[in-house]
Amino acid sequence: MRNKVTKAIFPVAGMGTRFLPATKSVPKEIMTLVDRPLVQYAIDEARAAGIKEFIFITSRGKGALEDYFDNAPQLEQALRKSGKTELLEILKSTNMDSGEVAYMRQHRPLGLGHAVWCARRLIGNEPFAVILPDDVIAGDKPCLQQMVEAFEETQSNIVAAMEVPDDQASSYGILDVKDDMGDLVLTKGMVEKPAPGTQPSNLAVIGRYILTPTVLQKLNKKQIGAGGEIQLTDAIDDARNDGEEVYGFRFKGHRYDCGSKAGFLRATVAFALARDDLRDDLRSFLYEVVKADKSAQ
Repeated sequence: MRNKVTKAIFPVAGMGTRFLPATKSVPKEIMTLVDRPLVQYAIDEARAAGIKEFIFITSRGKGALEDYFDNAPQLEQALRKSGKTELLEILKSTNMDSGEVAYMRQHRPLGLGHAVWCARRLIGNEPFAVILPDDVIAGDKPCLQQMVEAFEETQSNIVAAMEVPDDQASSYGILDVKDDMGDLVLTKGMVEKPAPGTQPSNLAVIGRYILTPTVLQKLNKKQIGAGGEIQLTDAIDDARNDGEEVYGFRFKGHRYDCGSKAGFLRATVAFALARDDLRDDLRSFLYEVVKADKSAQ
């Protein structure tokens, strides 16, 4: 019997300090790309992949995130009365049914591995996905859906991977490749944030994972890794040492690092240009901005 992935963990406990002062009162995950919060892109991707249970690892000050997924009866009523049915349907699509979503508090910022470990009782003995909302991936087929299809064949741990320049490798977890099979890459190890020039490849781990329960068991060790944190990559490596295979998956799509201001701006422009209702005005504006900038030089 082949296992199916129906649960996903969303680690959203970070303070978003790179986006201060905005994140003083607004969780970074509900900052908007055009007119949708970052976390909505992650939820939509998970739903397309067949995820049924959504587990958010939160921290103090994330109440607005929980409110976002709740019903808004007064707003719905106002839209209904004014006949704004299209907006009403958009609003309803953001609601999460009772029992579909759970929130777990990470009391101390001890790393991504610790955040995932916080969900262990809700995951149980099932494979699960991990989605980092900071990584927004645009593609014809959602990234996690591509990975779920690959998992149906491998039934093994899979991490999303993309090639990065050598001078950026020290900012990522990097795959040590055993066998390159194209979209799938069998690994023999992962190195978290390797020192410049020591990376075993240029395949970097991006914020999408499909993992087995063994990884959660390894996280029980609460082993401190790079940066003084409990690293998810260390637990995945431990699972490999127990005989489980770990694959990198070259997804088809473009990844935007919305954990940085520059990446967030790039994503905003790209997603706006993809919209029929915004494309022409924005393209004209950008043309004028670039033209003026060149004239100033």
